[in-house]
Amino acid sequence: MNESDIISSRRKFLKNMAYGSLLMAGGVGVANAKVKHIASHTVLAPHSSNHKTRVHETLHQHLSSHKFSPTVHTSSIFNRNSPSHKMLALHNTHTGDRLNLTYFEQGRYIKDALHEINHLFRDYHDGTVHPIDPALLDQLYDLKHSLEVRKPFHIVSGYRSPATNADLRKHSDGVAKNSLHMEGRAIDIRIEGLDTRRIRNAALAMQRGGVGYYGRSNFVHLDTGSVRTWAG
Repeated sequence: MNESDIISSRRKFLKNMAYGSLLMAGGVGVANAKVKHIASHTVLAPHSSNHKTRVHETLHQHLSSHKFSPTVHTSSIFNRNSPSHKMLALHNTHTGDRLNLTYFEQGRYIKDALHEINHLFRDYHDGTVHPIDPALLDQLYDLKHSLEVRKPFHIVSGYRSPATNADLRKHSDGVAKNSLHMEGRAIDIRIEGLDTRRIRNAALAMQRGGVGYYGRSNFVHLDTGSVRTWAG
């Protein structure tokens, strides 16, 4: 190898090292920042046109007392048109609890916000709190922009403890034995004044997870499982 080849190889090596350092510095994680509540009249950021083609990456760090690896869209890091923050308005119809907060900001899930959301999603039958999959929150976020709504999601059912799920199965054939509600990966929702068929259609168009339509009970089921659909 001549001198020019050696210089060229060293330049490539240094370039690759610098690139790797930038990726490490720009990593996505969970922020310990204080929850930032947003007023309900805040204008929502425009929906990213390429949300259907986002690629998901599993983070290699876990939330404190959280068994999920938060899922982050790569577009949140590299696409300048992606939202710098994500907010949700939620209303638990059984407890009356309401939240209107930012749960994701500058490439990071906000730890305090996730804790508040976990509490809102709790099993209202026995008060059990369980970590909610951040990927489910991202589904809700994308759904609200697809529907172009500002009203809160009304939560009909969030987390269910195994005991609650077993009890519900005694009274309904529509409750799955291994329901993803028991893993914090499913939610049943409606939006005041909005036809649930419209919610279902928008959720189906996203092609992310399961979508169940319960017309008689007036709610739509969403989960982070495989892409599938059914009617109850």
